[in-house]
Amino acid sequence: QIQLVESGGGLVQPGGSLRLSCVASGSIFSIDAMGWYRQAPGKKRELVATIAKGGSTKYADSVKGRFTISIDNAKSTVYLQMNSLKFDDRGVYYCNADIVPIHGRPEYDLWGQGTQVTVSS
Repeated sequence: QIQLVESGGGLVQPGGSLRLSCVASGSIFSIDAMGWYRQAPGKKRELVATIAKGGSTKYADSVKGRFTISIDNAKSTVYLQMNSLKFDDRGVYYCNADIVPIHGRPEYDLWGQGTQVTVSS
């Protein structure tokens, strides 16, 4: 069974930086895509950034120029470097992935348990 585990969240002041990590574990053949979503209190979960197998990336307009998503396929890990953090960046950040296991059918729309990001002075 493939699992996603996020880490790297925490409390940061406005203007600060954080780096989130998400490790996919299990019998992985390939990763089709990974991404980050976030959910602020009282709001719907929204896309932050995604990265596809070929390396193409997509960002929410609100984070363009401040956040960078990257992937280390050898480590089955996706990162989200978050710079110039704003109050509105707060929330629970969830890792999402489409993964092909060594055995069995592809597993789409996998989710991690989330990591909390708090931006406050």
